[in-house]
Amino acid sequence: FVGPPGVGKTSLGQSIAKALGRTFVRSINDPGQLADNTGYSQDYTFDERQDLLETFDVAARLLKVREFYNKQYMLLETQAKLRQDVQDSAAKQQREFFLRQQMKAIQKELGEDDPDADDLEALREKLAAANLPEATRKESDRELSRLARMNNASPEYQMVRTYLEWIAELPWGVTTGSAIDVRNARQVLDADHYGLETVKERILEYLAVRQRRAALGGDDRSREPILAFVGPPGVGKTSLGQSIAKALGRTFVRMSLGGVRDEAELRGFRRTYIGSQPGRIIQELRRAGTSDPVILLDEVDKLGNDYRGDPAAALLEVLDPEQNSTFTDHYLNLPFDLSSVLFIATANDWSTVPPALRDRMEVIELAGYIEDEKVHIAQQHLVPKQLRANGLSPDEVTVEDGALRAIIGGYTREAGVRSLERQIGGVLRKVTRRLAEEQGDKETRRQGDETGENVDTGADVSQSPNLPVSQSSVVTPAFVRESLGRPRFYNEAKERIDQPGVTTGLVWSPVGGDIIFVEASVVEGNKELKITGQLGDVMRESAEAALTYVRSRAHALGIDPKFFDTHAIHIHVPGGAVPKDGPSAGITMATALASAATGRLVRDDVAMTGEITLRGRVLPIGGIKEKALGAHRAGIRTIILPRRNEADLDDLPREVFDEMTFVVVDTLDDVLATALLPEHGAQRPTLNGIFDPAHNGQLVHGKGE
Repeated sequence: FVGPPGVGKTSLGQSIAKALGRTFVRSINDPGQLADNTGYSQDYTFDERQDLLETFDVAARLLKVREFYNKQYMLLETQAKLRQDVQDSAAKQQREFFLRQQMKAIQKELGEDDPDADDLEALREKLAAANLPEATRKESDRELSRLARMNNASPEYQMVRTYLEWIAELPWGVTTGSAIDVRNARQVLDADHYGLETVKERILEYLAVRQRRAALGGDDRSREPILAFVGPPGVGKTSLGQSIAKALGRTFVRMSLGGVRDEAELRGFRRTYIGSQPGRIIQELRRAGTSDPVILLDEVDKLGNDYRGDPAAALLEVLDPEQNSTFTDHYLNLPFDLSSVLFIATANDWSTVPPALRDRMEVIELAGYIEDEKVHIAQQHLVPKQLRANGLSPDEVTVEDGALRAIIGGYTREAGVRSLERQIGGVLRKVTRRLAEEQGDKETRRQGDETGENVDTGADVSQSPNLPVSQSSVVTPAFVRESLGRPRFYNEAKERIDQPGVTTGLVWSPVGGDIIFVEASVVEGNKELKITGQLGDVMRESAEAALTYVRSRAHALGIDPKFFDTHAIHIHVPGGAVPKDGPSAGITMATALASAATGRLVRDDVAMTGEITLRGRVLPIGGIKEKALGAHRAGIRTIILPRRNEADLDDLPREVFDEMTFVVVDTLDDVLATALLPEHGAQRPTLNGIFDPAHNGQLVHGKGE
């Protein structure tokens, strides 16, 4: 066919081909020939064509031909449907594009602004106003150009826009901190925290070093430590971070890390994922609005890890001064300078923090408070806070020191003050209820006087504790008892140590120090040692070593050498639901065994701690300060400890040291000589200070020295 383009040469050829095909098919009268001729179709595969030609039965060949063309028909239908869907979608997009263009033309004609163009221009201005580094500005300009070319109905449009908004809203080079004033920092720390003198001194030293380095213009931060406050709950770790931020004039940000198991929570999620966002470090900086806040990494000892990564490893870059100036979040994929951020970490149990992370931080240990410190903290901070929380004013209610001591001694047993604050709140709620009832009674009586009626208020005052009648309500110890009920804690040592074989020991845990009881019992039977109380392997071995030593000293203790061959021994540590382990209960177990075997009581005012050897040597242990404070809270006033731990007593508050007697020992014989009562049961005198049996019982360091 010859002719100009577009006259129908191709369509004419197709029509002729279809007509010839129909004529050819109609000309075939033999079914077998019809089936054979379909095998020439290009739609057949080689295997299908071979199978058709090898089928000799005509009916079977025709069935295969029918199945083949049925599949072809269904395939053509599917292709036609897809083609129609694509055409419909394209038509819809074209229609929407036409309508948007028409809307823009109408708005332009009416003099109205384009909202999308306005948003894009506002975003461009925010990026221009931000103090972006050169590399960040190039990346933002490139993404902004992409955004301008995108259809605003596209899903990627919103992703790019969100990304640019994050860049624009981050505090690039924005600082708010003032110059470090050590004198002002001291005043802030003293106003916000009572006691903690050693901790305050270390914080002030840290701030003084930063001040001098800034004054000298030094920019080498490679050796600048990251402070880590370690101590039991409720002792003021978080509030110390707040005070440091206040002293420096910086924004304070608290970031809880407890239970964080995914590394992406700190580093961010990559932009390829739907719903991705930056990590918590970048999020907190955006929320703070400054690049030099004080960020408190709370509970770093409770970080976890799983198949999604190790968050502790992500913190290594954050806390390393040599690397954090180019911290790269996975979402931003741009370096952000964290060198101006002051990081502070807190933890309850330092032993669970990964070694690589511990190496980057300097530990400041916070021990528990003594009773006098708790009373002062309650009067200065907790009582005013709870008065406001319960709708009371200081003019209406006064809390006596005796009432606070009653709460501390009878209703709390903790190193910090959180439980104390809750109990104070419980007492003041009773006061609020009482005052509200009295106010209601007065109002009812007033109304009765106006009407001349005798009105029964119906108030059940028997259910409310009685407050002393005065202009200002006074909370007394008696009112505390009526409000909180029977005391929950008491001096257990005096009640438990009423028979041989019971000894008071000292333990340390992440929540502070405390006392523990070790019970030993001997019964007739075969020589068997049974140990219960959910004790660990180290503690079980200490029990075995203690038994061996007591058997070796049977003659000196007045015990029949055949006694242990004819008696079974059972050592039990109460509190079976709590796992226990460690070597420091060695002398406690040995004393309990000696007491049970000799029938001599152990002094009920004595607690002890120390590791034991088979030769009876008493070895040093850790946690002396926390254990001594725990014993002081429990009412114990005499502690037996290894001589090599004597230097640890310097860390004790002077008030605690002056009220207690510390007996330093080298051998278990010294322990037994101090702890076991004579057979007639006479009580030994109690002294205040350090008592040394090696110097014939001389008081080598007493009260006031």
